[in-house]
Amino acid sequence: FDKWTDGQRRKILVDLLERCSLSQQKFCAKQLQARVPTEAVDFTTRLPRVLSLYIFSFLDPRSLCRCAQVSWHWKHLSELDQLWMLKCLRFGWLINFCPTPFEQGVWKKHYIEMVRELRLSRHTTPAKDEFVAIDAQPVKSQVPERKNPVAGQGRARGKRELPPWRSSDRNPTDTIRYNYLDNCHPIQQARQA
Repeated sequence: FDKWTDGQRRKILVDLLERCSLSQQKFCAKQLQARVPTEAVDFTTRLPRVLSLYIFSFLDPRSLCRCAQVSWHWKHLSELDQLWMLKCLRFGWLINFCPTPFEQGVWKKHYIEMVRELRLSRHTTPAKDEFVAIDAQPVKSQVPERKNPVAGQGRARGKRELPPWRSSDRNPTDTIRYNYLDNCHPIQQARQA
């Protein structure tokens, strides 16, 4: 069997399948289905367009451009203005005209132009002699200092005062705003990308 040509193998397989009973043919079909999937399903064609766009909205611009190379349907979805407009508005990049319904991909083109401008205009840091260091002296306050409360006085029992940098919310929703170490300025992120 290993030395036969492809045509000879196919002919033998057809002859074998014709001589098999229905239960044996079903067994062969299950074996083939396990080894070779009969249909590679594209989720963007099966799901509603809104859900496909929602999934694509989590991708960064580079991944969206790579998705445009998968198939014509993915290209159509990944170049829609609904996706690219959000990415532009996140950086504050607006277009100065209202596109017609026949103009597609305006926001993607605008995003690419803005990133090119960022790469052309590199940020320069001033020289060392341009930095000015001012002697800072502590300012004395006119407000009298509070005395620390003695145990059992002052605050109600069970209620404790939070430090000024923490809010009363145990699960903050705005983590980007206060997490300065991990989150760069949006313009810096675009430059790094």
